Amino acid sequence: MWQMQKVIRIALACVWVLVAGGINAAVAPQDTRVQWQDWSQDAFAQAKREGKYVVLDLEAVWCHWCHVMDQRTYANPAVTDYLAAHFVAIKVDQDARPDIANRYRDYGWPATIFFAADGSEIAKRSGYIAPDNFLNLLQAIVADPSPETSSQASITTFSGSPLLSDALRGTLQDMHRNSYDWREGGLKLAQKFVDRDSVEYALWLSKNSRDEKQQEKESEKVRQTLHAALALIDPEWGGVYQYSTGGVWSNPHFEKIMSSQAGYLRLYAQAWADTGDDAYLSAATSIQQYINDFLTSPEGAFFTSQDADVIQGKHSSDYFSLSDAERRKKGIPRIDKHRYARENGWMIEALAYLYEVSGDKRSLSSAIVAANWVIENRQLPGGGFSHDRADVAGPYLGDSLAMGNACLALYRATAERKWLSCAADAGKFIERVFARQDAGFYTSAMRQADPVAPVSLVAENIEITRFMNLMQHYTGDPAFRTMAEHGMRYLATPKIATQHLEEAGVLLADEELANAPLHFTVVGSKNDEMAKALYLVALRHPQRYKRIEWLDRNEGELPNKDVQYPDIDRSAAYVCSASRCSVPAFNPEKYTSLIAVLAQP
Repeated sequence: MWQMQKVIRIALACVWVLVAGGINAAVAPQDTRVQWQDWSQDAFAQAKREGKYVVLDLEAVWCHWCHVMDQRTYANPAVTDYLAAHFVAIKVDQDARPDIANRYRDYGWPATIFFAADGSEIAKRSGYIAPDNFLNLLQAIVADPSPETSSQASITTFSGSPLLSDALRGTLQDMHRNSYDWREGGLKLAQKFVDRDSVEYALWLSKNSRDEKQQEKESEKVRQTLHAALALIDPEWGGVYQYSTGGVWSNPHFEKIMSSQAGYLRLYAQAWADTGDDAYLSAATSIQQYINDFLTSPEGAFFTSQDADVIQGKHSSDYFSLSDAERRKKGIPRIDKHRYARENGWMIEALAYLYEVSGDKRSLSSAIVAANWVIENRQLPGGGFSHDRADVAGPYLGDSLAMGNACLALYRATAERKWLSCAADAGKFIERVFARQDAGFYTSAMRQADPVAPVSLVAENIEITRFMNLMQHYTGDPAFRTMAEHGMRYLATPKIATQHLEEAGVLLADEELANAPLHFTVVGSKNDEMAKALYLVALRHPQRYKRIEWLDRNEGELPNKDVQYPDIDRSAAYVCSASRCSVPAFNPEKYTSLIAVLAQP
């Protein structure tokens, strides 16, 4: 995925630059005088016609420093007059345009990008820029519009192998080891957040490494990080704040975005299933309750985010220290009520997984209601998904990928084959629309009208590779294996694999592509209580990389017929590892003991 789509990253942080005094003072809302346009070919054509440059303000509607920049910098008369004379100004909500957000996500929000009229980039800036500094920057670009740095040469040759070389795998493993902050937990970054792939890979090593000392170290990493990150959970409303600053976990920024909610919920549920630590289950259910109370629409679909500020542009640390009743007296921070397919897919997958490991039926019910709404309102002809009700661009990869993962998670949770069909349709749509000719997948469809060509995102290619690999095991369709290898050839290219913060996800994709998932099968009527009990045993097994199927012969054969099961006069369950399969189990106790033996690495 979730990713996340990978979705919580330092690149998504609302970064700022302290370039002027008084920035922490309250900022009174005011209208800007900038004549903003939407991102379009017409805006660039206008710039060419009028001899101007283009400036893109890429913002997040939940971002404090985006509000400050609107209210200070873009309301400054000297800035607005100079922009009007020399620039065409474009403003984009990064949640609404994943294609543009994924291109510039490394720059944080607000991101400010300057272009020539032909779409070539001149300069990029991260975060808040004070008015005087911004005016100086505008004047410098007009005086000398040459690009600040030469762009890196595009990669034209990708890995010939769909798996990592031994040398590259070793490099990535070193990166994983060296990235950890043993003092505070989490990654060695000034902004503290839980990187899902890093923790998931640590969980995998804690179970599968053949080095006992490494198992212990990786377990310690997981415990330290997840316990430290509990400080980011809102004690009153639940839900998780996006990140904390200063290299510690106690200085949160208070926006609550869906990628964080879904990613943390799923990871805490997985950690609880692996460790039995009830603090993790409490964290997961706290996020679930927040989603139910604040980010669920009347129809059951999920909203996108909640703002960091109750008054836009004013820091909210005092507000979030209040009780529920005291907060409500002052008002509720703005909720972005867009119901994007991508964000819904992230949360559906997380809730389905919470049900899978805990048996919480409310989670499953919420996930199913949301999934049905998205299918009815966002599904495209051919099985993919739009982002919003009416996209100005798109389709975007993230929506079909997130909903493909969501449908696969619901198939595993319910054994209803319609969900596997939904996942397969999304996967085939991804192949048709987003596959690059050489290797990997683009983040959006190629469109002639776009001023800038689409890019490939490492995090999305990690999620695609893992998703397509699982789909091959569930369906038996070799086309999904081909797609997984197509994604992995992109990821196995050294220049791509070694990008900062991506090594754990690449290692996970490589491990899964090289190894079959643990395979659980229940044979029996779906009306039989013993078959239901056996299926629950398979669901509750903590390993996330697994294949779970229910063969009710009244529904016909399983989609993947790679294992043939005998006809027995009562319900039975089997488990297969990479090298062997169990004898049939006829009760949950026996099935649990067989799984314990075959699940050993």
